[in-house]
Amino acid sequence: MKRLFEPGEQIETTIVAISKDTVFLDLSLKSEGLMDKAEVTDENGNVKVEVGDKIKVYFLDAKDDEFHFTSKLSGDKADKSILENAYKNSIPVEGHVEKEIKGGYEVLIGTTRAFCPYSQMGYKQKGEPSSFVGKHLTFKIQEYKQEGRNVLVSNRAICEMEESENLLKLEQTLKVGMIVKGTVKTLQKYGAFVDVNGFQALLPISEISHAHVEDVSSVLKEGQEIEVKILKADWEHERMSLSMKALEEDPWNSVAKKFPVGSKIDGTISKIADFGLFVAVEPGIDGLVHVSTLNVDRNTNLKKKFKVGSPMSVIVEKIDTVEKRISLKPASSLEQDEDTAKYLSSQDDYDIETYNPFAALLKK
Repeated sequence: MKRLFEPGEQIETTIVAISKDTVFLDLSLKSEGLMDKAEVTDENGNVKVEVGDKIKVYFLDAKDDEFHFTSKLSGDKADKSILENAYKNSIPVEGHVEKEIKGGYEVLIGTTRAFCPYSQMGYKQKGEPSSFVGKHLTFKIQEYKQEGRNVLVSNRAICEMEESENLLKLEQTLKVGMIVKGTVKTLQKYGAFVDVNGFQALLPISEISHAHVEDVSSVLKEGQEIEVKILKADWEHERMSLSMKALEEDPWNSVAKKFPVGSKIDGTISKIADFGLFVAVEPGIDGLVHVSTLNVDRNTNLKKKFKVGSPMSVIVEKIDTVEKRISLKPASSLEQDEDTAKYLSSQDDYDIETYNPFAALLKK
């Protein structure tokens, strides 16, 4: 039975049970394969696999009809023959980074000393070279020569492989249109990066809210947990974009009812352009006051005459909910004068005996 598997041989099997210390593997034999539970437990004590999961493992040895496997070869389990097998079959091995030497690091795998170049240590966020010394890491054997006296290893290759496997799992679980929870990691001028199941996705500033957001930090904080909708996912280039705005009710759905044509609104100037003023009538709703409706000369620089943030009373002229546009005009003093004139003309029909002090004041 011991000849069923060669030391270092890789197989893919299914987890059939998990006990306090052991993971049991299906071998389609009378006995099951055994693997230390610690190999699939993270630093917080959480088991990263479940019964029924497929898993790739490597055969170590057989004792008393028990078949022992590992998800990676550690130094104390790896003699020269197993290390050579690991090289031929691209099996990950564990090693201890002993010290820095010229061009890289000396790594101890069991009793075998290997060399890892600087370029092959770490992945993406590397930090200082000395920060790797003393760490126990996983490596791929790139070269195995002179019966183990010349061994070249790479930690980067392992990191890239793990990243690829994680991306594949994420691609299968995170789909466009899904609503997920994430944690804000960093804030930028153009948005925020949000951690979603370990993947850094971008929440653009334009997708934070229907209301205009000038400063991301005024709305979000690092470490804050938020709910977002996945807008786009490009797994080939490792990109994902999110939206909080998509989970809000669109204010344009009720704008025609709130602000009927002809109604007067007290708004705030939100943006100044050459062709007119944009006025915020409520968060997320800006209307345009065209320059032709403003009481200014044709060549007037609007930015010198008006200021963003200034209050402005406007009247709704037209609403286009499909294009999400509102045409506004100033609630000018001229219109107020016309209203006054109509009021005064109505007072002329009354006899002097029905003297109205308010009308008299207006006439003056």
